[in-house]
Amino acid sequence: MTKKVAVYARVSTNEQSVDLQVKELKNYIKQQGWEIFSIYEDKRTGTNANRPQFKKMIEDAESGSFDTVICWKLDRLFRSLKDLINTLNYFASKDISFIALKDNIDLTTSSGRLMMHIIGAFAEFEASIIRERVVSGLNAAKEKGVKLGRPKLRNDELIHSLRDQGMTYKQIKDLTNYSEGTIANSLKKKGV
Repeated sequence: MTKKVAVYARVSTNEQSVDLQVKELKNYIKQQGWEIFSIYEDKRTGTNANRPQFKKMIEDAESGSFDTVICWKLDRLFRSLKDLINTLNYFASKDISFIALKDNIDLTTSSGRLMMHIIGAFAEFEASIIRERVVSGLNAAKEKGVKLGRPKLRNDELIHSLRDQGMTYKQIKDLTNYSEGTIANSLKKKGV
């Protein structure tokens, strides 16, 4: 049975062209005797998550329209290592093979699958180290007495003082621009 292939190409600016990428990918697909299902082209995306053609490709993958995705290089399809791992896991869940032509990564082969497992292991290791550093940093900050979390946005002393002067919630609201809920929470904290 002939493979149906989704071709993905991307350039970073409107002035650039995907023609070179698409030409090389078409030639490779023709040499393999495969069939192109669709060509998805995005422009001006970089690390931006708004990639309309990528989203369209994922929609088509959901319906089982193709069984292989091919791109020119990894950085044309993936915005980060995390994005690479998540997307490849998604493809695997749909039984979709993946090829990055210029990077010599072909998940239709056993050596290609091994390479992706190695990359995945490094990504998992990196995420683990980052988590450890974050926890260590938070603990060090707490030991130094640094207050963590969002800063308090309301002035409880002002609210309490205005209420003690006999102002209503509405008057305090008009004066401070705090919501009545914020005022009520502040006064609850005081025990009023």
